[in-house]
Amino acid sequence: MIRQWFQLLCLASLICFPAYALDGGIESLRQSSKAFSSVAQSVSPSVVFIQVEGKASIQELSPFSSPFNDDFFKRFFGEPFPGLPPRQEAPQQQRRSISQGSGFAFKLKDGLLADKTYLMTNNHVVEGADKIRVKFKDGREFDAAITGRDPQSDVAVIEIKTGKRPVLKLGDSSRLEVGEWVVAIGNPFGLSHTLTVGVVSAIGRTSVGINDYEDFIQTDAAINPGNSGGPLVNLDGEVIGMNTAIFSRSGGYMGIGFAIPINMAKQIAQQLIDKGSVTRGYLGIIIQPLTADLAEAFNIKQNQGIIVAEVTKDSPAAKSGLEQGDVIIEFRGKPVTDVGIFRNQVSLIAPGKQENLTVIRNGKRHKLVISVGTLSDEDVIATGPAQSTEEIGITVQTLTGELARQFNAKVGEGVVVTQVRRGSLAAQAGINTGTIILQVNRKSTNSAAEFKREINKASKNKRVLLLIRSENGQRYVLLSW
Repeated sequence: MIRQWFQLLCLASLICFPAYALDGGIESLRQSSKAFSSVAQSVSPSVVFIQVEGKASIQELSPFSSPFNDDFFKRFFGEPFPGLPPRQEAPQQQRRSISQGSGFAFKLKDGLLADKTYLMTNNHVVEGADKIRVKFKDGREFDAAITGRDPQSDVAVIEIKTGKRPVLKLGDSSRLEVGEWVVAIGNPFGLSHTLTVGVVSAIGRTSVGINDYEDFIQTDAAINPGNSGGPLVNLDGEVIGMNTAIFSRSGGYMGIGFAIPINMAKQIAQQLIDKGSVTRGYLGIIIQPLTADLAEAFNIKQNQGIIVAEVTKDSPAAKSGLEQGDVIIEFRGKPVTDVGIFRNQVSLIAPGKQENLTVIRNGKRHKLVISVGTLSDEDVIATGPAQSTEEIGITVQTLTGELARQFNAKVGEGVVVTQVRRGSLAAQAGINTGTIILQVNRKSTNSAAEFKREINKASKNKRVLLLIRSENGQRYVLLSW
């Protein structure tokens, strides 16, 4: 009898367990759903829809063009028809353009202003604006003015003449971890206050090629056109990033979005509020990644550090004793592992401040103290791996191992074009993203710095002869301006 009761009890438990497990799983989902709803309710009142009106230069559309073939959509989707030859540009016309984006109200200091509210957004959202209109979720609309813009980081601050609007708390993006839940809120395709959920896929992305200064948070939370400038928040409703762009090869969202970390954005925003512009720190060096081959050549056992490829004469670096061939392994007491991150750190240091550097020189460690200088407009190009030229309208980058594999090139043989300005001389000559430039005026160019120097020389005669290589082979291109 006892045995029969025991069997019945076991049978009952087997029947009840799946139902209990199912109920537990549903309850867990309910809790997650409530968490996301709570974030939306707390954050949405501070997120704004931004409509920008300005003047734009446009061309007549060719049969292969689409209404989406403009710089804004190229930022998200790249070239729409990569297999087709470059289209012939018609003469430019002027028209009024209306674009859209997102932004959010924030504060950097305690207390709220009585007469104005600051909003953070992307520079590319408000660049060239004649009129800016923002709309909050409660329906209230305001005219906005630009407080300051920083094209190199793609951060901008705008303001409205009313205070006490709901603002978002800025979190600490340095504490962000891969796999953490994040929420993106914005106005994709003009659909106001849309919420998408995902996780942090990666942090510290510095070679994306979108901005001059990059340290992106990568996320799979859906970010689409119109999301630009909106907040990326954690489950506590704190802003940990500002949505900027997506990566796509097909023209659709592919699960890779990029956001500017808020620690970087708020330092820039503070300077824009205080003085309307950004002053960046400057060392006066050209740096490059420490590859495995270079580490062996420089007798570096540890897999970290960056190489000083060039030291500008009379620069802060030169005065501190930094030399060409030094391998920087520590900065401000922390290991140096990435060219982009190091460059960002230097740029955000107040000029005049002294910082500690540790380098390996001829196999020995040396500690240096360097006084950070002020980055001028002329110095912007010389401090990083990417070089841009206004004359011909392209940005190039030194070929690293990763870039060489991506574009089927060889390290040390040319530079790769990473950006082409629409309507520029380079674009009209058929130079596209991914083109390899082998020579400038019949001189081999093996680094972005060399390329920039040769273009500067060519500027005197306002013409340059380039030897380029693309998927169609090698050819010479003569550009005149």
